[in-house]
Amino acid sequence: MKTFDVISSAIANAFRSKTRTLLTILAIFIGAFTLTITTGLGTGINNYITQTVSEIGSDNVMTVTHTVTQDSTPGSTPQKYDSDAVTTQTGPVSTSADPITQSDLDAIDEIDGVQSVKAVKQISVNYIQHGNGTPYTISVGSVLPGVNISLADGEQPDANSSERQVVIPANFVSVLGFSSNTDAIGKEITFGLSDATGTAQTVNATIVGISEDTGITGQSAASPNDALTDALYSAQSKGRASDSTANYASATITFNPNASDTATQDLKDRLSDAGYTATTLDDTLGSFTSVIDAIVLVLNAFAVIALLAAGFGIINTLYMSVQERTREIGLMKAMGMGSGKIFALFSYEATFIGFLGSLVGVGLGLLAGFTVGNQLATTMFSSLPGLTLFGFNGTSVAEIVLLVMAIAFLAGTLPAIRAARQDPIESLRYE
Repeated sequence: MKTFDVISSAIANAFRSKTRTLLTILAIFIGAFTLTITTGLGTGINNYITQTVSEIGSDNVMTVTHTVTQDSTPGSTPQKYDSDAVTTQTGPVSTSADPITQSDLDAIDEIDGVQSVKAVKQISVNYIQHGNGTPYTISVGSVLPGVNISLADGEQPDANSSERQVVIPANFVSVLGFSSNTDAIGKEITFGLSDATGTAQTVNATIVGISEDTGITGQSAASPNDALTDALYSAQSKGRASDSTANYASATITFNPNASDTATQDLKDRLSDAGYTATTLDDTLGSFTSVIDAIVLVLNAFAVIALLAAGFGIINTLYMSVQERTREIGLMKAMGMGSGKIFALFSYEATFIGFLGSLVGVGLGLLAGFTVGNQLATTMFSSLPGLTLFGFNGTSVAEIVLLVMAIAFLAGTLPAIRAARQDPIESLRYE
């Protein structure tokens, strides 16, 4: 009996007991479907993060702070108050560190590999207003060197311009009295803030762009250029001691954009040796991908458990098939069919059942992923332009199919071995 004939017989035998086979395929389908959905979800979100990072640039920018010396996490040892310390927030953890001063900026600039260094000035404004319209509360962010804001309209703020420029979030356009994004661009707005003595100050700026108001790179804050940042910082610093105005929570540095990962890590190590902690945008967003990968891994584990349970279903199906076909096995052996071919016959049958289950599961998983993903992209996640919630590629789909077939093959080996070891004489006597 040729291999092709063995495979053909295995496929035909799989449907001898249609109900039993269909139930086994259904069990495999559940695992394959779940594995396809969870893998696609992880791939889609990670692709979105990777695409977002590549769009905004800043591959050669690091944020630098003093290495944390005090820990204010819940339950930690109480620390003495330091009026000169600055507090930074990373997720639920707030930490206290020495401020970045002008001498720190000079020291960082001297470190090998640093091309430029600039203090990050934290701005706190009370409101934004257009003309005599209603003032609205808003926060003011800082634009890292080389970073591109995700724009809905207009252009990036010019860091080298002496004109005070700002990019405002899209959801502020209508409330400030503008009819459209285009109408807002080129118009003047006013920021209201308080100086160190509590006196009200105002700073005017020109709108040059409209940012996406949500998303990973979307801005819920106004994004000023350097000229506006300096004007706002100067206004809010009025009344402060001259030495305290030069204290900053962090600084940004630029380095060789063509630096290798090793060279980048070496620069981080040199900064660390000097008493500073440096993080890149990839480091920050990497925590998101790590969390997503961990969640997907847990979900995939449940899918694999379902597949293993389906494997027991295959074992049961084929054991019953071996028992029902005992006389047939004895006849095939009596006619010269070797144990290897008998083993292959049942192994191919198990693998074919796994193939069918994976094909249905992956196919419906792809269909559900595309359908639900497209629906969610236009409704719940419409504020995240470019997001493909479920990302699929040929390699991952093929891996899922092959994984399911491998589990099915392994599950089928036990009944296949039993069939191959059948004694032909005893099998022909079986009633």
